[in-house]
Amino acid sequence: MLKKRIRRVIEDDTDDSEGPKKVVKNSISSKRLQIRTRLWPEVLDSALWLRKRNVGFTTIPRTLPIINKILDRLAGKGFPVSATYLALWCRVFDEGFVEVRNQRDLAHESGFGGPRAEATWKKRMSILADIGVIEAKPGVKGDYQYILMLNPLKVIGEIFEKDPDDYDYQSLLDRMTQVGAEDIAI
Repeated sequence: MLKKRIRRVIEDDTDDSEGPKKVVKNSISSKRLQIRTRLWPEVLDSALWLRKRNVGFTTIPRTLPIINKILDRLAGKGFPVSATYLALWCRVFDEGFVEVRNQRDLAHESGFGGPRAEATWKKRMSILADIGVIEAKPGVKGDYQYILMLNPLKVIGEIFEKDPDDYDYQSLLDRMTQVGAEDIAI
């Protein structure tokens, strides 16, 4: 009797885990497509950069705009790090790390130019490491050749543990709830 009950629970868990999620996702996608077509009937798919048809996409947190706002604030006035952090996210793959083969290119992607571009970029990288959202290892290409992208939600959660009522942190928690992120105990 107990084995039958356990088997039924296991079968119920496995059978239902994939079915409804796919239906809900396809349903949401279908509804969004209907809305887009209603609002912009003249726009063809070829005019859009669609993830399933084009290359050059990466996965970034939906909370990244708020994360970047918080990181800029933590970095201090005059040392914005959000463009540098975004450039790293645009280069990360599923392994969670970035290999920087050309620091000048990444400095440029981060918005820095001129003779001090790399020095400014390195300072921003140092700040990101101090905040704790990245770890860096040197290589033959420089001090920041290998970058480990740590979970920014967990890092920020630890930073704001002592100030949970902070407006930006509360905004992040709200957005996390909207997108279903459960990286921080809310």
